[in-house]
Amino acid sequence: MLTVATLSWAGGLMTNTNYHIAFDRMFARGASFGIDAIYSNPAGLAWGHEGWQMSFNWQSPHQDRDITTTFPLLQAMYGEASHKFHGKATAPFVPALFASYKHDRWAISSMIGIVGSGGFVEYNEGVPMFNVVLASMLGSMKITPDQYKLDSQMKGKQYIYGGQVNFTYRLLDNLSAAIGLRANYYDGYYRGHVVADNHPMLGELANLQLDVDQRGWGFTPLVSVNFHQGPLTLSARYEFRTKLNIPNTTNELKADMGTPLKTMVMQADPTGATLQTIGAALSSKMAPYKDGEKTRYDMPALLSLAAGYEFTPQLRASVEYHFFDDKHAKMLNDRQKHLSHGTHEILAGVEYDINKTFTVSAGGQHTDYGLSDEFQTNTSFACDSYSIGLGGAVNLNEHVRLNVSYFCSLYNDYTVETSNYLQTGIAGKDVYSRTNNVFGVGIDYKF
Repeated sequence: MLTVATLSWAGGLMTNTNYHIAFDRMFARGASFGIDAIYSNPAGLAWGHEGWQMSFNWQSPHQDRDITTTFPLLQAMYGEASHKFHGKATAPFVPALFASYKHDRWAISSMIGIVGSGGFVEYNEGVPMFNVVLASMLGSMKITPDQYKLDSQMKGKQYIYGGQVNFTYRLLDNLSAAIGLRANYYDGYYRGHVVADNHPMLGELANLQLDVDQRGWGFTPLVSVNFHQGPLTLSARYEFRTKLNIPNTTNELKADMGTPLKTMVMQADPTGATLQTIGAALSSKMAPYKDGEKTRYDMPALLSLAAGYEFTPQLRASVEYHFFDDKHAKMLNDRQKHLSHGTHEILAGVEYDINKTFTVSAGGQHTDYGLSDEFQTNTSFACDSYSIGLGGAVNLNEHVRLNVSYFCSLYNDYTVETSNYLQTGIAGKDVYSRTNNVFGVGIDYKF
């Protein structure tokens, strides 16, 4: 229940695609021969810069991840029947490093970046799936929200760091291929608590605490091919599924009722059946977070197809398609089975050299996750989106290029409405919404 949603900037449910600033200002980079091709088109490096090149990129994404819940019990809890639970996600400094060396028909290259998730998410008022369920349970015991203080908070971190190495070779004058391997390191934690206390007669009513760290490794083989003939470039890239089965290091895990409340429950049901039922329910919810338990966070297989065309020496454009096979990438509790299909992305971009010094570009992207009501949860939800990016580059001299960018994502709200909200037997709904803004700057260096 406490799995905090990932902060993805662009790409699939568990995969980022924006590492280099050139992506942020154009999106469709699958036909690139620049240093960003180390990720987006490794086979294209066969037509890239002869010799060494390096790049350092810095991005700062900011997201709001809000849940607006409509439920009768919220009137007593918050003074309104519809309440927004605000989640703030930030990653103020997200770096990526690229390096490559090309000689004649072959090239070697490497990159280091945050290849999945990437950021912190915090809900200072908790989320409905905890607050409402606890209040409903206490309400069944004739304890109303005005009789106690509710302190609820959830926060989490998820980063998947990746280090990738490629080898590229030009097979024919117009055809090249590349193979590569990426090592992925998952680093995350979940921190949360829900405390109901200050009841005038019973004191503390309930105390739920969670503090779990998760770390683990996974590996991604990848292959790509590139065809280049005159102004036309065609490319294909495939990343195999990455298995991530992450163990828990549990620092704290408890779900307790206050002693006076237990006594009251026992007085109402001396058989102890009610108390056992409550205890079993709490225990089952906490089971996935016990020390040593493992959680699947697979990164899905990815197919990327791109076409680029150089209309003039100054004007270039590209289109691209991504397919993330999310339905075959295992998630917690097999949530992937509730997706109607894997993620489809359509990207397009254009780039224009004003002169030898200045370049401008813009692009767009549409992402369709194949979502369903059963897939969405308060603590892990997604929304289909359109993204728009723009920016430019400045050649400071023959060796150094400065890239700057900004892109935003426009998300479609997703509404889940049910007649049995959180198994309370009462109708309610959640509206999931997101915002996303990313600023970036990078330096490319050739020598």
